[in-house]
Parts: sequence; C-alpha cells; structure tokens
Amino acid sequence: MKKIYIILTHTGTVLSRIIKIYTKDEFSHVSIALDEHLKQMYSFGRLNPYNPFIGGFVHEYINSGTFNRFKETKTAIYSLNVREEEYEKICDIIDNFQRTRKTYKFNSLGLFAIALKLRIHKEHSFYCAEFVKYILENAGIETNLPALIRPENFKNLRNIESEYRGLLSEYNKFNHPIKLLNN
Repeated sequence: MKKIYIILTHTGTVLSRIIKIYTKDEFSHVSIALDEHLKQMYSFGRLNPYNPFIGGFVHEYINSGTFNRFKETKTAIYSLNVREEEYEKICDIIDNFQRTRKTYKFNSLGLFAIALKLRIHKEHSFYCAEFVKYILENAGIETNLPALIRPENFKNLRNIESEYRGLLSEYNKFNHPIKLLNN
C-alpha cells in the first residue's frame, strides 16, 4: 500500500471568500499530493500568485507561489491508502498533465456554475475539485463523489484519515519537527 494526500485549503483571497460564501464550506481549494512532505502537490489554480484571473494546472508548494503569498492559509490534510498500481496510475496521469500542461485551462465557468447547482465541464478544463476527482477516478479508485464536486466532498472518501489541521505553513514543522531542528 502507498499513501496519497488530499489537501483542503482556504487562503482568504477574494475568490476563496466568494466560494466560501456560496458553498458555506470551511475550505475552498483542494490539491492532491504524492508524498507526506507535500513536495509533489498538484491542482488547478493560479498560474501566478498575483493574478487570480489566469489559472491552469499547477505544481503547488507550501513555501512558494500562492501559498507563500498567503501565509495564513488554513488547511486540513488527509491521507488515503491506495494500492501500488493505483499509485502508479496516479503518477502516470499527473506526469501526462505536466507534459501537456499548456493544453489545459482553468474551468472558471464550471466553478461559478456550482453556485447555481449546474455542472459545466469543457474538455481540457478543470477547477481544483474536478481535477482531484478526475485523478482518483481515472486511477481506478472508487470515490462515490458527486458530479457537482466541491473541495469539502473529499472529506467523505471511504477510508480517508485526518493527518493535520492548522496553518499550511506550519505543516512540515508539525509533521517532521526533529528533521527541521537538525537543518
């Protein structure tokens, strides 16, 4: 068995606050990570931390980019055990996204349609929750997630385990305190 990580976040940006108003959810963004240190964390979001209007497939980092700009980002991090072949399939799918990243766009229309309880999906276009759901389902993981997917829905995955809750910027200090002290 291998572990993957589902990272729910709320940065406090204008867009994330608007999403929170409509959904009434605690978190407004979701990412998937392939490692416990979150060095291989991916989603659909801002391509530039200072421009909320241009988005796409992103490799996210705790201490750079958008999360570095918004240091008070709140998070809930969950782990999910997956079979070795499911993990390899997830890696393959993400590798393909990385190789063809310019093909993909952020699904702004789909994101805002959720407020109207509508699903609008365009080919090669995702918002964060659509992307994570796509990865899991295409790796053969049974999710039972709704078609109108929101970040909070991932809390309901079967066998998901809570790993951490707090500030994203503090996660690695919490998760690996001895290693950080010896740096």
